[in-house]
Amino acid sequence: MPKKKSNIHKKTASQQATKQNSFRELIKFYMIDCKSPMGKLVDIFIILLNLIICFIFVLETYPIAESTRALLWKIEIITVIFFIVEYLARLYGARDRFKHVKDIYSIIDLLAILPTLSLIFIPATLNIGFVRIIRVFRVFRIFRFLRFTADPNFFFGRVTLMLFNILRLAITILLIFFVSSGLFYHVESQINPEINTFGDAFYFTVVTLTTVGFGDIIPLSEAGRWITVLMIISAIILIPWHAGQIVKQWRSVGKKEATCPTCGLTQHDEDASHCKACGTVIFQKYGGT
Repeated sequence: MPKKKSNIHKKTASQQATKQNSFRELIKFYMIDCKSPMGKLVDIFIILLNLIICFIFVLETYPIAESTRALLWKIEIITVIFFIVEYLARLYGARDRFKHVKDIYSIIDLLAILPTLSLIFIPATLNIGFVRIIRVFRVFRIFRFLRFTADPNFFFGRVTLMLFNILRLAITILLIFFVSSGLFYHVESQINPEINTFGDAFYFTVVTLTTVGFGDIIPLSEAGRWITVLMIISAIILIPWHAGQIVKQWRSVGKKEATCPTCGLTQHDEDASHCKACGTVIFQKYGGT
């Protein structure tokens, strides 16, 4: 009789474990799915939260009423609560949680949460260096959009690979402009009379990165000069790289994958029977008429 009870307990524990794993897989699925109705709703909701938190960051740099500022603070807290729920859900659904914590997107999600928590639990009058650094991280919240450009199924799988690369280029440019403007505003707004709002810093970023250089706004602090240097270097490296990906995609249109055994060329015309680089016979499968 005790043996039978033991078997029943084992069976019950096994069923509970199965249900827990099923729920975990369900959470994981809807966190990465972008084609089912529920997956689309999750993605749209997260995108809206990202837009809201970035809009709050920009709006707070302008002279607004205290009542409006208090309302924005409440909205930020509610938004960050959803970020915390999302972070915990992704962590719960991850197959390897330790690896998930080290993932770049998880680190970005955590950086989006920490600034608000620091403002809640650490007094604003406390002059601690690392607290100020954490609060600067609010500008990096825009990096949360990178999660949606890491998968070609961006925009629910309705864009071509070509358009996907163009969107990634546009988002990369936007990220460089937004982060550079936010950091420049943070270090220059207290000492530079020309930098009063995020819009002023954004104007400086656009003028600088487009090499127009009117000279009406210049960095006055050492940190401002270094941020200007870093924004220029980032633009020089990242924008041409993404543009190169687009050109590469354009050049591969109408081509087929077939590796030449002699020279190693992989891209050939659809109807090619010989390698155009070395003349070696290549074999491709294609339908005849």
